Amino acid sequence: MANFFKNAFEDMKESAKAQHEVDKSNFEAARAESKAKFAETKSRNSLAAHKAAEQAKREEAIALAKERTAQAQARIDAVRGGGEA
Repeated sequence: MANFFKNAFEDMKESAKAQHEVDKSNFEAARAESKAKFAETKSRNSLAAHKAAEQAKREEAIALAKERTAQAQARIDAVRGGGEA
């Protein structure tokens, strides 16, 4: 009977150590993720990053407008070409 308890307590000790390692790893991962999120937020809020993001939005809007203009011109050309034939 004493051997049973000895083995049970040894198993509990090993299990506690293993769980501690899991908890320690999870804590480190959460800490690293938090640091990364803070760094991303900090860099995103800088003036240079804001200007670059706004410029990228403007360039995308210009590209979309040019594409719409080209499509409209193609429709106009199709109607004019089809009406004259």
